[in-house]
Amino acid sequence: MKLKEKIFCKLDGARGRSFSGEELAEEFGVSRNAVWKAIKSLQAEGFIIAAVPNRGYSLAEENDKITVSGIQKFLSGGEYQISVVDSTGSVLDDLKQAAAHGAPAWSVRIAEEQTAGRGRFGRPFYSPKGAGLYIGILLRPDFSATETLFITTSAAVAVCEAIESVCSDSCEIKWVNDVFLRGRKVCGILTEASFSVESGGIERAVVGIGINIRETAFPPELKSIATSVFEGVECPAETRAKIAAKLLERFRYYIEGIPRRAFYSEYKRRSFVIGKRVEIRSGDLNKSGIVQDIDEQCFLKVKLDDGSEKLLSGGEVSIKVQ
Repeated sequence: MKLKEKIFCKLDGARGRSFSGEELAEEFGVSRNAVWKAIKSLQAEGFIIAAVPNRGYSLAEENDKITVSGIQKFLSGGEYQISVVDSTGSVLDDLKQAAAHGAPAWSVRIAEEQTAGRGRFGRPFYSPKGAGLYIGILLRPDFSATETLFITTSAAVAVCEAIESVCSDSCEIKWVNDVFLRGRKVCGILTEASFSVESGGIERAVVGIGINIRETAFPPELKSIATSVFEGVECPAETRAKIAAKLLERFRYYIEGIPRRAFYSEYKRRSFVIGKRVEIRSGDLNKSGIVQDIDEQCFLKVKLDDGSEKLLSGGEVSIKVQ
């Protein structure tokens, strides 16, 4: 660990408390000048560090940049290889590249912003700097290809629980991968997997999750359909780190519980499409009907206007609630 990272961990563990340059130099076996340079480097990266004569250095309470140590202090267990970057094209693409070079399961990539974030069907995902949690998670699951969809549904439930851990409002899920808050979309989830021809199972899966957390000026096309966890109110410091930690823990629980469909009851309970009239789009297909149910395979049971019933797979169609 670099000196500046050691100093940051020290300051982050006691926010608001001051440590003199002499104290830090003695603890880490370096010169006071080395400490000063490390502090300047952290300040240049955007951390708010007060330097008060005769008192020392302290990390301000309002700091909210995402850091590895900032997330780890809220994790209660589990091994994760977390990396955080200021900006990237897509955390999903970063992890796919890492996976190709042998990165282990539960490697996690987080960015302060994405310049080429994407959702289903290649749609762009708005990822402005400092306003959200843009996180990618690498899995190397030991289950069949037919269970791939359960990765996304597990993530959706975990996202709901993570948001609710810092917010008093309840989250809902629009089949199959969108999380809604107060009637508008607050999170998108995209899972991309590669399969083993020999085993017929999943070789690896990468899950990209984008959560709108701080209120931001959405582009015109998103204003009426998107929202943030903290809309019209201040987002407390360390909130994104808390959400990231809770998300990782709950997602791991549901992934490990896929054989027993641990996610299913919560996923179905949170669904707001059951009983609703929807428009179904899949290639040339464009029909309407009423959603009857979501079964344990996460297929959507729809009664079409012509009286017939159809089971829809999430990988084949998109729906629009009318």
